Amino acid sequence: MPSTETVAEPLVRLRDLHLSFGNNPVLKGIDLDVHRGQAVSIIGPSGSGKSTILRCITGLLQPQRGSIRVGTTEVHTLAQEAQRIELRKRVGFVFQQYNLFPHLSVLENLVIAPRKVLGRNRIDAEKDARALLAKVRMEHKADAYPGQLSGGQQQRVAIARALAMRPELILFDEVTSALDPETVGEVLTVIRELTEEGMTCVLVTHEMRFAEEISDIVYFTENGVIVEHGSAAQIFQHPTSERTQEFLRHALGDPGRRPPIANDPYLLTNLSRYSLSV
Repeated sequence: MPSTETVAEPLVRLRDLHLSFGNNPVLKGIDLDVHRGQAVSIIGPSGSGKSTILRCITGLLQPQRGSIRVGTTEVHTLAQEAQRIELRKRVGFVFQQYNLFPHLSVLENLVIAPRKVLGRNRIDAEKDARALLAKVRMEHKADAYPGQLSGGQQQRVAIARALAMRPELILFDEVTSALDPETVGEVLTVIRELTEEGMTCVLVTHEMRFAEEISDIVYFTENGVIVEHGSAAQIFQHPTSERTQEFLRHALGDPGRRPPIANDPYLLTNLSRYSLSV
């Protein structure tokens, strides 16, 4: 993980972001930075605005106030869908629900966007797709259909599909929350490997132990505001806000520093124990 990138301009920069649905304010002045090569986690209770932040970054939601910049793109100024599509070519988004095309094979799910959106020829798109399936340990399911896969397998295919667009940033929105507990580890393994390779990632997650292990920066949100942010070590081991301490006390059983757990499956040293579904 980079130590010098933080002196450069952030790849993602949110300033004073406000968004309401009707009379319900959801974001109330969000400031957030993501530098190239960083893994940034957004944690907090349900309904605190975490997923809304991701949707604003990729232009799926338009804030009423504030600025969003991804690279040189001022996202908050984009007025046409064609402009937002251009942005989404560079920003991958992996949702809680896998959103695979059920009528297409696994391979075709990866090939369709590079061909139709990026204009790549079939031979090159298929070659890359097979390499990405191998990366997420799903090459043996290239000809299967989503309905024939487990939830964990579908989510790994969804990650490979996002990578097929060669994004400079990937957003993960609670990608393990719909999975059977036995398949969570196989998805976390793939995400961990991406962060180790320097992929810029923003994760909204309830997997606190995993967030502590892989994150460069952690933001704790509640009621549409950033309560505090800092390094993973600072937030999880020495949180300054009483509200962060309370949240982590419930999430980890300790006000910021979790006790050791025998054979903890979320520790990076033990993630390889997970056998991936076949």
